[in-house]
Parts: sequence; C-alpha cells; structure tokens
Amino acid sequence: MWLVVCLAVVVVCAAGVVAYWLVRRLTEPAQTLAVPDGIRLSIAILTVFGAVLAGVYAYRKQRIAEGDAHRADATQFAERYSTAAGQLGHEGSAVRLAGVYAMARLADDWVEQRQVCVDVLCAYLRMPYEGNPESDQYKRGEREVRQTIIKVIRDHLQESPGDASWSTCALDLTRAVLDGGDFSGCRFRGSVSFADADFVGELVSFDEAVFLDGSVTFHGARFGAGAVTFDDARFLGGSVSFDEARFNGSALSFGGALLGPCAVTFHRAHLSGGTTLAMDEARLCGGTVGFDHAQFENATVTFSRARLEDGSLAFRRARFTGGTLSFDHAHFSGAAVALDDAECTGGTVSFYASRFDGGDITFDYGQFTDSTVTFHHGRFNGGTVSLGHARFSGGMVSFVRAQVNGGRVALAEAQFSDANVRWGRLRPADGGSH
Repeated sequence: MWLVVCLAVVVVCAAGVVAYWLVRRLTEPAQTLAVPDGIRLSIAILTVFGAVLAGVYAYRKQRIAEGDAHRADATQFAERYSTAAGQLGHEGSAVRLAGVYAMARLADDWVEQRQVCVDVLCAYLRMPYEGNPESDQYKRGEREVRQTIIKVIRDHLQESPGDASWSTCALDLTRAVLDGGDFSGCRFRGSVSFADADFVGELVSFDEAVFLDGSVTFHGARFGAGAVTFDDARFLGGSVSFDEARFNGSALSFGGALLGPCAVTFHRAHLSGGTTLAMDEARLCGGTVGFDHAQFENATVTFSRARLEDGSLAFRRARFTGGTLSFDHAHFSGAAVALDDAECTGGTVSFYASRFDGGDITFDYGQFTDSTVTFHHGRFNGGTVSLGHARFSGGMVSFVRAQVNGGRVALAEAQFSDANVRWGRLRPADGGSH
C-alpha cells in the first residue's frame, strides 16, 4: 500500500509540472501569464488529480471490505447449514423440527445455495418412513416433522414478495412417502417429481394450485384409499404426468379445474378397487388430457358439467372393465374426445343431457361388450359423433329423447351384434350393419 501511495505522489507531482509547462507554452504567445496565476492553475489541476486518485483508493478499499464481508457471510452461511443439517439428523423430534425451520430460513437468506437447502428438505421426505405406531421402525413425532416440511415448502411456493419464493426451485420427492400434505395455492414453475412416491395419508391437496412452466410428474406413483384433490387448480403450461400411476380405491378430483395449454396424462395408469376420478365442472381450453392405454377396473371417471371448448381428451386403447365413464350435462363446443380402439366390457359410457355445439367425439374401432353407451336427452347442435368401425356386442346404444338440431352422427361400418340400439328421433348420417 505504501508503495502505491508513493507512486501516486510521484505521478501527481509529475502531472502538476507537465500541466504548468503546458499552460505556460499555450499562453505565452498571446499574453504573459503571471506566476501566481500559473501556480494557482497548477494547484487546481493537482487537486483534480488528487481527488481522482483518492476516489480510486476509496473504491478499492470498499471492494476489499465488501470481499471480506462476503467471505464472512459465506462462512456464517456454511456454519448455519452445518448446524441445521445436524439438527435434521437428531434423534429428538423437537430438534428435527428446529432444523426444518433453520434450513428454511437459511434458504431464504442464502439465495446462491437455495436449491441445496431445498434439496436437503426434500431428501428428508425421501428417507424411509413408518407411520404405524406398532412397528419397531416407528419414530415418535416423525409425522409432524414431515408435515412441517411440506407446510414450509407450500408456504414458499405461494405468492411471496421479492426473492422469497421457491417456485422456480426443483423439488425431488421421488420415492417419498407422503402421509397427507397440503400444497394448496402453490405456484409450480420448476420441475417437481413425485415419481414412484407412496401417498398413504387421507388427503393430499393441490387445490387452487397454479401449474406454469416446468413439469410435475407422478410417474409410477401409488395412491391408496385416500384422496388427492386438484379442485379449482389452473394448468397453464408445462406438463403434469400420472403415467403408469396406480390408484387403488383412491379419490382423485379435478373439480372446477382449468386445463389450458398444458398436458395432463394418465398413460398406462391403472385405476381399480372402486377408484373415482372426477373432473366435474372442469374446463378444457387448449389443453390435452390423455388416458392412452390406461386400465379402468370398476372405476368411475366423471366429467359432469365439464366445458370442453378446445384441446383434446383421449382414451385411445384404454380398457374399461365395469365401472362408468360419464360426461353427463357436459358442454362440447370444440374439443376432440377420442375413445378410438378402446375396449369396454360390462361398463357404462354416458353422455346424458350433454350439449354438442362443435368438436368431434369418436369411438372408431372401439369394442364394447355388454356395455351401455347412452346419449339420453342429448342436444345435438353441431359437431360430429363417429362410431366408425366400432363393434357393439350385447349391451345397449341409445339416443332416446335426444334433440337433433344439427351436427352429424356417423356409423361408417359400425357393427351391432345382439345390441339393443335405440335411435329415438335421431337419423344417422350413414348406415351400420346389425
């Protein structure tokens, strides 16, 4: 530092001499400059140079101080991280709870390493969990710790001022055991994984959640007899996948949900044991919902009073054994609904009192054995219902009391074998074979 100061003094003095010499040379041809005036001018120039050097020195000193403060903060954050992680691994549930809150506060303060802190909380939920008090692996207070972690994550996924939101963080809950949980009102922008997770609690709620960019996956997840609700949720981007998930006696609800430009898929999912999947009063507006290759065994799937305006809803190659697929009182104005190549045995597909103003509903190449397909009290104002190449063996196909003001019902070589076909006042666009 002293060397830098000495060099600065030398430079300033040299600059002063040069400045004085330049002033003399520039002013002597025109008029003689008095010595005191020249000295004052030189002093002014030296003062400016000195101020600049002082500013540079002060700036460098500030940068050094900021670097020291940053290193001190990093050291403090590292110490807090070690303390919180140690608390999370403590035997006492009260200490673990303190660790949860400590790690959450650290994530708020330590923006550069926020994802690491969130990963630690998610990793805790991925650890083995035993909820049965009779088991040797049961830990007193463990459920409360896990519920607290979920609550902390939920609070930080909601609308938060400034940089406090965790909505862009990745949440890895792969193979986690979720004994209930509340994610209502969350905003999902990053990637979230519930892949192969076990939902063993009575209720997991995503009510009024907003799904934006990013992906949320429940691939291969297992849902027990509890309920998972997405009521009034908004799907506005990204994707939500339930591919290959298994539902056994579960209740899955999307009541009043808005399905915008988002893909929601249940490809190869398995719904059995009286599972109910309700999308009642949902609105399909540009999104896609896919159940391709899904299996429904005595399951109930309802879209009652749903509004299907745009986008697609597909059950291609799905298999229904018993159970019900209901679109009662639904309004179709532009969406495409496809049951192409679907197989239905002993089940019911109902469009009771539905209104058709546009869009296409296709059963092409589907096989319906001892099943009921009904459009009772339906109102056809537009759109197309196609039974092309479908096969109906036994059971019933009914358009009784349907109101036909427009639209088109196409059979295109549909086959009816021992099926009770009731056309009512409907006149199909082309004939089928009986």
